[in-house]
Amino acid sequence: MYKVLYNKKISSNSFEMALEAPLVVKKAMPGQFVIVMGHSESERIPLTIYDYDKEKGILYLIYQVVGASTLELSHITDELFAVTGPLGNANEICANPDEFKDKKIVYVAGGVGIAPVYPQVKYLHDHGFNVDVIYGSRSEDLLLIRDKIESVANKVMYATDDGSFGTKGFVTNILEEHINDYDICVTIGPVIMMKNVCELTKKYNLKTIVSMNPLMVDGSGMCGACRCEVDGKPKFACIHGPEFDGHKVNFDLALKRMNVYKEEEKVKLEEMKEELSIKEN
Repeated sequence: MYKVLYNKKISSNSFEMALEAPLVVKKAMPGQFVIVMGHSESERIPLTIYDYDKEKGILYLIYQVVGASTLELSHITDELFAVTGPLGNANEICANPDEFKDKKIVYVAGGVGIAPVYPQVKYLHDHGFNVDVIYGSRSEDLLLIRDKIESVANKVMYATDDGSFGTKGFVTNILEEHINDYDICVTIGPVIMMKNVCELTKKYNLKTIVSMNPLMVDGSGMCGACRCEVDGKPKFACIHGPEFDGHKVNFDLALKRMNVYKEEEKVKLEEMKEELSIKEN
C-alpha cells in the first residue's frame, strides 16, 4: 500500500495527487510513467510522472477524470493498492542534456499535457537550459499549474479556444509565428493537437518529439491498446516510448484506435458513478 498525502481537485475535471513512493521516485526521470491501482481489483491506470521529491520520496501525479478508473481514483484519500514504476523511456533531451546544450527548444502543451511537460522543463532549467513553452486549453479555467511552469520556463505563451486568456486560437497559431526561433519542438497533449503540431513543424523541417501516452491503457504491452505505427512499423507506447519522432507517427491510425471502445467506456463510467454513489450513501 502507498500512503496518499493528498488527492485534490485542481480544475473542473483534473486532480493532483501526492503519495509516498520512495522506491519509485529514486530512479524517476522526466518522460517516464507509473501504473497505479486504487484497490486490489481496480483497473491499472498508466499516468505520466508530473513531479517528484527524491529526498522525501514523494511522487506527484496529475490526472484527468475521463472514465470509470480515473473517477474511482479521484475518490481515494488514504492509500493506493499499487504503484509500479518508473516505466517507459525518459525524454531523450533530459536523458542526454549535453547533446542538446546549443539547441533552442520549445514545448507545446495542450490541456492536462502540461503535467508531463513540467518535469521536463524543470529538469532542463536545472541543467542550464532556457526553454520556451506554448500552452493551450479550451478556456482559462482549464489552464493548470501556471505558476509552476512559469517558474521554470524562459517564456510561456498561452492560447485559449475562447480567448479568455492569452491568444485566442490554437497553440499552432503561436508556434507558426515563432517557429524559426527553435531547433526542437516537444509536444504533449491530445492526439489531435499533436497531429496538428507535427503537420506544421514538418513543413518547416523542425525536429518534433511527441508523447503517445494518451494511447496507453494497461501500461505493460500485453493489452495492445497503445500499439501505434511509427515509420511504418508497429510500436507500443508503453514499451518503446512513450515518446517518438512525431514526423514518423501515423496519427490517423492512432485517432481511429482511440475511438474503438468509446461506447463501452461510457457504459462503464455510468456504472462506476452508480457504484460510488451507493458507497457514499
